[in-house]
Amino acid sequence: MFRRPNGALQILLAHPGGPFWAKKDDGAWTVPKGEYESSEDPLEAAKREFAEETGFVPKGPFLPLGSLKQPSGKVVSVWAFESDCDPSTLASNTFELEWPPKSGRKASFPEIDRVAWFGIAEARAKLLKGQGGFLHALEKFLSASPSP
Repeated sequence: MFRRPNGALQILLAHPGGPFWAKKDDGAWTVPKGEYESSEDPLEAAKREFAEETGFVPKGPFLPLGSLKQPSGKVVSVWAFESDCDPSTLASNTFELEWPPKSGRKASFPEIDRVAWFGIAEARAKLLKGQGGFLHALEKFLSASPSP
């Protein structure tokens, strides 16, 4: 999701939930995303995952930003859309994890513990390594089409 208040591009980024990410900031944020089955339409899966991870319903038009291979080897495909939301209303789904490790206890954590709006320069610093190319693709796409 992106917005352009007063013409300044801002990107909504998500901070992963769970104990591993709790104290990480720069280089830890991500575009909301998720996995999907090969039988699913990638854009439909992206819209579903965005809603599950944030509680915000994505509405097009959707701008294809391409696919990038991440350092983990996973390939991530991203679409952008222009909208607005209040980050304080985040409603993420959860996952269970044995925590503390080897304790035998399960704890539940949100997939996304917070979202925030960032200007493009700050978004570059916040994003996980391997996702910066999506910001470049969005800037390139938007420079070719004027603001509404």
